[in-house]
Amino acid sequence: MTAKDNTGTKRPLIILTGPTAVGKTALSIGLAKAIQGEIISADSMQVYRGMDIGTAKITKEQMDGVPHHLIDIMDPSDSFHVMAFQQKCKEAMEDIYARHKIPILVGGTGFYIQSVLYDISFTETDTDIEYRQELQKIAEEQGSYVLHARLAKIDPEAADEIHPNNVKRVIRALEFNHQTGEKISIHNEQERQRKSPYQFRYYVLSLPREILYDRINRRVDVMRRDGLVDEVKGLLQQGITPNMVSMQGLGYKEIIDALQGSCSFEEAFERIKRETRHFAKRQLTWFGREKEVCMVDKSQFGSEDEILTYMLTILKEKGIYDGSVKELL
Repeated sequence: MTAKDNTGTKRPLIILTGPTAVGKTALSIGLAKAIQGEIISADSMQVYRGMDIGTAKITKEQMDGVPHHLIDIMDPSDSFHVMAFQQKCKEAMEDIYARHKIPILVGGTGFYIQSVLYDISFTETDTDIEYRQELQKIAEEQGSYVLHARLAKIDPEAADEIHPNNVKRVIRALEFNHQTGEKISIHNEQERQRKSPYQFRYYVLSLPREILYDRINRRVDVMRRDGLVDEVKGLLQQGITPNMVSMQGLGYKEIIDALQGSCSFEEAFERIKRETRHFAKRQLTWFGREKEVCMVDKSQFGSEDEILTYMLTILKEKGIYDGSVKELL
């Protein structure tokens, strides 16, 4: 797939992101309808079928007729990673462009967004199987936090960005250092300096911390009320195991611990709230380091319609949208 059309003009791409629970969904639907766009989910967990409550997955009703891509495309037993996302996202974008629509990347997985926006080239380094197995054994026998602590010693910047539950990314960071002698955080920063092949606008939604944290706490309460425990039980009964990538997601790992008797359910839900707040903080740090982002503090607007009007105005100024989609594609 090329990021340019037949005339060599960069094709348009809109990104709408922000920390978890900031309120991306409703705004993304309004934006998609306003510009005749289609939404591609940039969420590493919403790709999994049957994982609806813990991922706060958008419902068919909430989609309100707007086409969505990369949701419910994998079984929880499958492993999903940034390279797979990049490939599937590019395929979805090509399909959207072919129908003279504008793709809108919506979600909070910053590395996934970065991989597409800057068309990052992933090259597989020679894998040290023994070293990887050693790290996996540590995670299984001593816990993911022990592995994360090791990363924090050699690359504190990477440790700040990667949640301890994300064992796969922690191992990848340790492997990168082991194989190259360099910090993966420095490598990632270099990737951020790449030029995007797209004509893009990158919106990052935000809220004052106390408001965001309250929204997170209330969202977790809703997950509990809606049956997160039963959702996790059902997945385990289907043969999904705790060490699978899908079960490392926030909310799932903690409920599994409670089901296994490591903690009470009350403690598990409090941990989910705490870890989600920490995750949101890391997300904001990541997005704050990205280039050419447009920070949108939702608390400074009177309504969602005002935010949408503001975003559309910027898109017109940027030349991404002027009311005539076909002319852009």
